[in-house]
Amino acid sequence: MSITGLYWLSDQFAQVADLPGRWRADTDAVYVEGIEGADRLEPVEGAPGLLVDVADRRVEVIRRTGSAALRVHDPKSPYLATYRGIPTYPPSRRWVVSGSFIPYQQPTTVTTGAVVEGLQHHHQAVGVVHFELNGAAHQLVAFRGKTGGLQLLFTDATSGVTTYPAARSLSVADPDPDGAVTLDFNRASNLPCSFTDFATCPVAPTENRLPVAVAAGEKNPR
Repeated sequence: MSITGLYWLSDQFAQVADLPGRWRADTDAVYVEGIEGADRLEPVEGAPGLLVDVADRRVEVIRRTGSAALRVHDPKSPYLATYRGIPTYPPSRRWVVSGSFIPYQQPTTVTTGAVVEGLQHHHQAVGVVHFELNGAAHQLVAFRGKTGGLQLLFTDATSGVTTYPAARSLSVADPDPDGAVTLDFNRASNLPCSFTDFATCPVAPTENRLPVAVAAGEKNPR
């Protein structure tokens, strides 16, 4: 909620919004002049940004689909005053289901679009989770979780109605030796893009668009 802007850089030095200094980027790095303590930064494609403190703000330097950008965080952002928490569905045991994880022989790259037109995200898919909801069989492609376990990016029939349209995320613990997993859809969570227009989140892969309504977890906060 502290993010106040997303600014894409060109290969020519230029002032960016009202930030101090002048900024530019090429395929190797981001360059800044006129700011003490930083003159060259090398953000990694698709990774969390590099942070630079500029006066009372924090600038996150990112690279997405080959282009570099600055994402500005401001502790005085007016959006912080409007934050009222995240609406959620009431938790229910109905949405805690057992499943089975079938790993791929080799991890494979799955490319998805992003909430910013023209950007792409490349995910390491490690297998498929099979489960049942309301007596019907479903499956979701599983990505490797950032801190272990599995990550499922999905949409369902509530997406764009009561939940954020691009995707929600569900973390799943590492499968048991026999592949058994537990999916607790009460823990389905929003991505950062549900809170701000200045995020570059992925959309759910086409394989992970459930035809049923998953009335569990976090709702659209906007």
